[in-house]
Amino acid sequence: MNTGKTILLTADNNSQSFNPGPQAANPATNSESSIFQSPILLEIWTVMRNRKWLIGAILLGSLILGLLATLFATPYYTAKTRIEINRLQTNVTNVEGAQPRELQHDPEFFQTQYSLLQARSLAERVALKANLAADNKFFDAFAVDPEGRSLADGKATGSLTATERNRRLKLATSILLGNVTINPIRGSKLIDVQFSSPDATLSAKVANIWAEEFVQSGLDRRFSATADGRQYLQERLDELRTKLEESEQKLVAYATEKQIVTLSSSTDSNGKTSPERTLAASDLETLNSALAQARADRIRAQSEANHTGGIGKQTADSPSVSYLQQRRAEVAAEYAKLLVTYEPLYPAAQALKVQMNELDRSIAAEKSRIQSGFQSGTQAGYRQALEREQKLAAQVEALKDTLLSQKRDSIQYSIYQRDVDTNRQLYDGLLQRFKEVGVAGIGSNNVSIIDRALVPNSPSSPNLFFNLALALLGGLLAAGGVTFLIEQLDQTLKDPSDVRKMLNLPMLGSIPLQGKGDILELLDDKKSLVSEAYMSIQTNLSFSTDHGVPKSFLMTSSRPSEGKSTSAYALAKMLARTGKNVILVDADLRNPSLHHLTGILVDRGLSNILAGDDNVGSFLQKTALKNLTVLPVGPRPPNPSELLNGDRFANLITQLLQQFDHVIIDGPPVLGLADVPLISRAVEGIVFAVEAGGSKLKDIQGALQRIQSANARIFGVIVTKLDTERLSYGAYSYDYSYGRTAKDLANV
Repeated sequence: MNTGKTILLTADNNSQSFNPGPQAANPATNSESSIFQSPILLEIWTVMRNRKWLIGAILLGSLILGLLATLFATPYYTAKTRIEINRLQTNVTNVEGAQPRELQHDPEFFQTQYSLLQARSLAERVALKANLAADNKFFDAFAVDPEGRSLADGKATGSLTATERNRRLKLATSILLGNVTINPIRGSKLIDVQFSSPDATLSAKVANIWAEEFVQSGLDRRFSATADGRQYLQERLDELRTKLEESEQKLVAYATEKQIVTLSSSTDSNGKTSPERTLAASDLETLNSALAQARADRIRAQSEANHTGGIGKQTADSPSVSYLQQRRAEVAAEYAKLLVTYEPLYPAAQALKVQMNELDRSIAAEKSRIQSGFQSGTQAGYRQALEREQKLAAQVEALKDTLLSQKRDSIQYSIYQRDVDTNRQLYDGLLQRFKEVGVAGIGSNNVSIIDRALVPNSPSSPNLFFNLALALLGGLLAAGGVTFLIEQLDQTLKDPSDVRKMLNLPMLGSIPLQGKGDILELLDDKKSLVSEAYMSIQTNLSFSTDHGVPKSFLMTSSRPSEGKSTSAYALAKMLARTGKNVILVDADLRNPSLHHLTGILVDRGLSNILAGDDNVGSFLQKTALKNLTVLPVGPRPPNPSELLNGDRFANLITQLLQQFDHVIIDGPPVLGLADVPLISRAVEGIVFAVEAGGSKLKDIQGALQRIQSANARIFGVIVTKLDTERLSYGAYSYDYSYGRTAKDLANV
């Protein structure tokens, strides 16, 4: 297939590009250097049109195969169960289990669920649940021979050996996996579980069991994970309980040894226990308070003993002194009242005076008695207070030493206490988690069955229209592949544009395929497509040299029957019509064919001249067309190469050029023969004929290389027998020819 790219094909397997050597300047052919690049779709359409019968046969065969496959296929019934899978697991206890409930951050969640639905383990659960391994009807439905002991022989299921059971279970599992389909519904959390089998009831049964077992397998996995978690937590709890007991025993033993008695302690947010009060600290606090009170009492007693102010206060506080002083004040008041009226010598006034004096003596006596008792009491109280203070101070000092010693011991005590706190925190945390896991494993699940499968009423396969469409698609692919392979293997020259691209030679013209029309009649008809084509070639040849159409040229091809003889005769006829004196030499000494076109006798001719007969004029034969003379081939020689190898042929051409304007030589094919290189030495150049879709490119290139090795000049290429309907574009279309088409001419 022409892909529209300009490439050079190689002439041999060594991938050496073909170069025909220097060519004459040719304006007509040079104008073709700008090669039309056809669209790839148009080229594909052209190939399809050219291979339409092959493509049609492949498509028809594919449709027939699809129809036969549908008619002979076993009908299958498909049952569907719809389930819903949530990202969040239901949890009736509101307590986290061993597995996380929130799965929405896992991007692979649903893909994992799809894979689990198609897991072999789930298929084995279904096979075990439905007891398919022991059901021969199940295997018969799928036309599978379990190759085991048949239950139809009267053998009980229990008589199967463990090996047979395992083998049949694996076979049933494989059948289930091969017929189950998981179809997620886009944009939702719903999934359809479909199972197909030749038995409609079996399909519904398996589809429902498949969904149920998927739900149960999820619960089993969670229960297994919970059980494993509880077992692990139980082991860790036992270890931590032992460590906690050991650390507590060490703490108590150390406290007993160091006489550390803790009255109160506090625990912070981190679980650290700190002793707030110990017995020694509490005793020290109590003794220190008592010492402070004793010191205050001693200071007060000492102050009272050293100062008289204390005696006055004691006297003022005495009830008897207070009574006597109050009584004297009353008597003094009455005495003063009488003196306002009477004289001091008034008897009543004197009596009050005497009473006042008595009261004064009583007050003085009482004060004297109180002062004497106070002095003795303050001295005794001072001594008692001092003694008590000294005792308490001694006890405080002793207890202080004990407390400081406990402070030093409390460092190690804190280490033991911290060890106890750590072990208790770990133990309490694991104990709480152990209780939560035990509660959270109750019935949590994220899968629910929405619609259970019903027994299907009609088969789902085979589907005639689907199978035919699939067969048509397969046929198109097969036809495309075969066509592409044929096009790639077809190394012939099919398009005139390939002459420039693949051979790097000028394109002189192309001759359309004349169909059923007589070539001679078409050449005689100046308005025929063939005549017009050769007239165009003659015009292009006139640009190949500086003196117009070459005086002498050889017409050859790579192999026989490519139209070289017809082209040689047609060009000679076209030149003769223009008034040129032309001679056509039949130089194909091995298989001549020019006499069939011209109707001349071949008993005498070129071979006689080459053999030594110098009477050239006696061998020339006139034709019905004026100005056209033919030199026939003559008798066939046993070795044509020996005749052509001498100088007689070149001398003959020189002699003919003196008599005729143009000498056209119809030569033999190039491949396998040495004639063309020998003939090419006597002419100006060569016109090479190529049959469209005929010779392989490698053969054409090999022939051109042989010509090149003889240093012969190639004027260009003529493409013959061109089927214009097979071209990918209309650059070489011959539909216009004075109103007459090729089909019309074929019927002339």
